[in-house]
Amino acid sequence: MNTDAYRVKPGTNVVLPDIPSGETDGFDGKKADAIERTTELSERLFDLQQILFADNSRKILVVLQGMDTSGKDGTIKHVFKMVNPLGVKVVNFKRPNDVESDHDYLWRVHHNTPGNGDLTIFNRSHYEDVLIVRVHDLVSRKVWKKRYAHIRHFEQMLADEGTVIRKFFLHISKDTQRERLQERLDNPTKHWKFEHGDLEERKYWDAYTEAYGDALTKTSTEAAPWYVIPSDHKWYRNLLISKILVETLEGLDLSYPEPVEGLDKITIDD
Repeated sequence: MNTDAYRVKPGTNVVLPDIPSGETDGFDGKKADAIERTTELSERLFDLQQILFADNSRKILVVLQGMDTSGKDGTIKHVFKMVNPLGVKVVNFKRPNDVESDHDYLWRVHHNTPGNGDLTIFNRSHYEDVLIVRVHDLVSRKVWKKRYAHIRHFEQMLADEGTVIRKFFLHISKDTQRERLQERLDNPTKHWKFEHGDLEERKYWDAYTEAYGDALTKTSTEAAPWYVIPSDHKWYRNLLISKILVETLEGLDLSYPEPVEGLDKITIDD
């Protein structure tokens, strides 16, 4: 798997309708093999996250964005199923509360970025402030257009301070979303996931597609790259994200700290 092929190179104009959402990169008919490989990568991710925590010199920020039903929750469940909760935090950004609304839009985000040794996952993120606010005209065009530069500078500052950022857009087709919404209606155990607002938001599919394309185009940088992850097949989505994260952590040259001298001379008596 060439994971770099899914990375949005800086300066690339992203046109999402032109990017396949059902690609499986040669794993067609080999779903079982892909799931087995994902499990192996999850085990490796566990080891690397332990070293990240012990090394305590770097921090990882994972950003998950995508249309409704694209699989943000499922990605967290499957990709990070083996990591140690002590060093991992998931932040789910919802509508700002009154206190958050009294501050700039990045205030609540910065407060939740990872510290040394931590791996933090944003389930939705600061990108909602160039997505939903744009699609629903919650702020003016003049306001949200400035935010692309704000976000680039904010992420560059995080990177300069030792944060490794990986941003994943979970790319699904409109037909796949329809099937997943229908599944929530047909399966009583998934009724809790269904909200009438999902159908209302679906009417804005084209507007969100355009907004996401602009966000990916304007904010994918060397320090904070976007990856467009084909997500019609959940198992391939999980495999690809797992591989990207393992490659990222393996490239950081992390290590366990040197032990205190004299440990070999210590004996634990009864």
